[in-house]
Amino acid sequence: MMTKTRLLIKIYGTRERAIHAAQILLDNDLKELDAEVTFLASEDGWLTLEISGEDEEFAANFLAGKHGSPLKELKKGELCKGVVSSIESDRIIIDVGVPVAVMQASLASLGTGEAKQVASRFGIITHLPMEIEIEDPQKSTGRLSKRQLDTLWGWKKSGYDHVTANSVTRSELKAAIKKTGHARDIFGIERLGLMEHLITCRQGTDGPGIVAAIGRHVKGELGVIRAA
Repeated sequence: MMTKTRLLIKIYGTRERAIHAAQILLDNDLKELDAEVTFLASEDGWLTLEISGEDEEFAANFLAGKHGSPLKELKKGELCKGVVSSIESDRIIIDVGVPVAVMQASLASLGTGEAKQVASRFGIITHLPMEIEIEDPQKSTGRLSKRQLDTLWGWKKSGYDHVTANSVTRSELKAAIKKTGHARDIFGIERLGLMEHLITCRQGTDGPGIVAAIGRHVKGELGVIRAA
C-alpha cells in the first residue's frame, strides 16, 4: 500500500535543491511516525509525497492539515492559501491549485497605483505565500483576506524596514547577511514558506541597502517594505 498526497508547497528554481529543502523541513514532522516518504514534484510544481508504512494515512492527513493542499475547485467566500505566481500591471495572480486573479480594484486598501506598484510597495514577490478569499469562482477572482492585509500593513507600520526573499534557504540567507557584514543590522529571519523568508531590519537600517548588499549572494528575488 502507498498513500499519495500533494502539499501546498511549490517546488521551483533548482528542483533537486527545493526538494532537498522540503525533505529537511518535513523530516521533523515525520520523525515519530512509521512512514517512508518519496519526495517528488507534480507537473505544475506542487510538492508531491508518496508515503508508505504503518502510519502512512495519518502522516498524509497530518501534513495536509499542517501545510495545506492545492484546491481543485473554487467556492465563493472560501478562504484559501496559495502562492504568488505572477504580478501584472492590473492584477496579482495567486495559485491556490487554480490560478486566481486579485484585481487592482480590490487592492485599494493597500493604497493607490497599479497592482505592480502596490506589490512593490509591500514587498510582494513571486512565490510568496498569500491568503485570499474567493469572490467569483466562475471568473476565478479573489481578494486578499483581512488577515493577509493586516499582515502586510503590520510589516509596513512596524517602524522597521523589511526584506522579502524567495528561492533561498534560511541558511543561505544567513550566510549572505553574515558575509556582507550586516548581521548586526538584522533583527531576524522569519520563514514564510519553504524557500520564502522575511528579514526584519533593525531601526535605522535601510532595507534597499540590505538588498543591494546581499543581492549578488542569493539566487532569488528580493522585495522591500519601507517602514511607513
